[in-house]
Amino acid sequence: MLYLYSPEQQDHYHHLLQEALPDWSIACWPQEINAEAVTHVVAWKPPVNFFSRFSNLQVIFTLGAGVDKFLQRDDIPEHVTIIRLTDAGMAQQMTEYALYGLLHFQRKMDIYRSQQQNTVWQPQPTRLAKDTRVTILGLGHLGVHVAQTLAGLGYPVSGWSRHPRNIEHVRCVHGCDALGSLLQETDVLFSILPSTDETQHLLDAKHLALLPKDAALINAGRGTLLDEDALLNLLNQQHLRFVLLDVFASEPLPAAHPFWRHPAVMITPHVAADTIPEEAVAQIAANIQALASGHPVQGQVDRQRGY
Repeated sequence: MLYLYSPEQQDHYHHLLQEALPDWSIACWPQEINAEAVTHVVAWKPPVNFFSRFSNLQVIFTLGAGVDKFLQRDDIPEHVTIIRLTDAGMAQQMTEYALYGLLHFQRKMDIYRSQQQNTVWQPQPTRLAKDTRVTILGLGHLGVHVAQTLAGLGYPVSGWSRHPRNIEHVRCVHGCDALGSLLQETDVLFSILPSTDETQHLLDAKHLALLPKDAALINAGRGTLLDEDALLNLLNQQHLRFVLLDVFASEPLPAAHPFWRHPAVMITPHVAADTIPEEAVAQIAANIQALASGHPVQGQVDRQRGY
């Protein structure tokens, strides 16, 4: 039996799953069931101890790309396989988000917005794509799509990851030792890194200060990557010109947080890339079939790496 927990879109997901998996018995929270019959769960943000009653649970499919909240739980046994979404319509959305922030900075829309508020008519010097160096932190499925798309638009793109990668038209570097020099050569830094022990506050005061003066930062990965106090200090020193933030250490972002009112910061409420139900279910169904036939699956989580 497959059990579904997605209160916000439960009926829609149930219909799609039943259509994609006609031979499966599929139940939805809070439907009463025989918990011992549940072997597979599809869920997003389930409550505390949700998984404890499923004694025969084998696989959890998450309805998102991030799995840090699942790995922090104590109700998921080590033997249970966790499979995250690798795209499900998110790659195109994430690319659009990155491109919006990049163009906002490159075409100086932040400056023009400030000028408008002060009734100033003052054209700024033109900056071309070829003169705007972009660095992508995180070269998973989404990061690769962003990097290749921006490179195709004429931007010089570099990508950083923990392990070596080879991506056409993208300069790839890896390892903590290479990060510092890369940041010094970056005009727009876009992060799509997951939350792991290694990425906690990776962008701290030391690393953020390596970005050139008047650079831009876009964070659509996880809020824990960023030392928010260090970022505020650099913004107040006018070291960075523009910041676009979609994720935060605490969500929703508290109303008293200074990011809300800072003139150099643009905030979105964790919407850079939403899961598209139809594509998510198609991926889940394909992975269920792959597991049944002993074939590799997309998105299987390595608990040691944290993604």
